[in-house]
Amino acid sequence: MPSTPSAAIPIDLLWQRPGDTELDLFGLTHPGRVRKENQDHFMLCTVHPQVVVHGTSLPDVDQLPLRGSRLATYMLVADGVGSGSGGGEASRLALGAVMQYVTTSLRSYHSAGSASDQEFYDAMTAAAMEAHAKVLAESASQPEAKMATTLTLAVAVFPWMYVTQVGDSRCYRYWDGDLVQMTRDQTVAQGLVDQGILPAERAANSPFSHVLSSAVGGGEATPVVNRIEIPRGCVILLCTDGLTKYVEAAELSREIEEMDSSEQLCRRLLELALDRGGNDNITIISARAPLPKS
Repeated sequence: MPSTPSAAIPIDLLWQRPGDTELDLFGLTHPGRVRKENQDHFMLCTVHPQVVVHGTSLPDVDQLPLRGSRLATYMLVADGVGSGSGGGEASRLALGAVMQYVTTSLRSYHSAGSASDQEFYDAMTAAAMEAHAKVLAESASQPEAKMATTLTLAVAVFPWMYVTQVGDSRCYRYWDGDLVQMTRDQTVAQGLVDQGILPAERAANSPFSHVLSSAVGGGEATPVVNRIEIPRGCVILLCTDGLTKYVEAAELSREIEEMDSSEQLCRRLLELALDRGGNDNITIISARAPLPKS
């Protein structure tokens, strides 16, 4: 179960770094009940330093500590938009470009959360723009297939997480009974809300609620990077709008409160979205590090 109220938790348990076996990670994607093709893609992975042995005379090389402790956890969701199979190709290209960029460019995981962590902000922004350039280039070579995609990237370096947002896929953090949307939808409707033109309570029903103002491969990509704390016991949820158009925040909070595991949560939320119509692709990632036993 998620955490008990923070006031009742010893502070040392909240910030005790979880080991690999303590992580509860799960992701899934589903085409929904209407779409023939699933244009969503996701990735969930951990990053470790590793020694690759290409030759040795030692008989027990497999007993050596060749794999180091986890450096970071990566969570990515991308919701492709475009004609034909263009959206699916865009989301696939975006995830590939992001992972290629960060694995070859980002090295200073130790600076996470410090005054010198500007490298993280710069790398996350650059990764999103690398994906944007990749999709634009591919789209130019296939003018008949319009390509664009949302991109939400979360990089967890305990006890911090860096979240990069382009489009309207979302990242939530549930902690101590409180569910907070950590990303801002980059849609025309949300822009009207921000300008005071459209009341916030009418945004979900606006015809512009799913018209993207920023997208990877679109006319404009404007990555926004935020840093948040992720104490033990909190739950991180990433999802595409195939879920959030059917399941409201209060329901997300309730399902997280009652969850047994990340897999159970993802499957339950998928079931809710499908039961209520499921007319879009649905992608969900859940991640948590349960509190250690005191």
